[in-house]
Amino acid sequence: MFACARKEEPGLAKACIGVRSMGGMERGFTVVVCRACEDPPCARVCPVDALAVRDAGGVLLDEDRCIGCGHCREACVIGAVFWDAEINKPMICRHCGVCAQYCPHGVLVLENRQNEGVGSRFQSGDVGAAGSGTAG
Repeated sequence: MFACARKEEPGLAKACIGVRSMGGMERGFTVVVCRACEDPPCARVCPVDALAVRDAGGVLLDEDRCIGCGHCREACVIGAVFWDAEINKPMICRHCGVCAQYCPHGVLVLENRQNEGVGSRFQSGDVGAAGSGTAG
């Protein structure tokens, strides 16, 4: 999370990855990040085509086109479209791999798609109460 956010500025405000509790320390945590949908619902609902679908899956945001309507955030079924309240625009993982490279627990992995043999997709495991996890 910190590695992603620090690409832009210090702090977590610009992170395109989140960690959510699965119900307390006993149940662990889960990583929330764009899963690089092949047919992303966030792009389908954008009224100004500000989200371009990547060949490898997922989307890239054209900030100049984006009008800040928030439809993309509402359409993401896993809640992986984060919001930059300062500029009123979405923040979506670009699959650059920085978070996986610097993950201290080895929970995040950037992998090539198995079926198509091209592109990339994030996989993440749940981080258990002891802080361990497995890449999914």
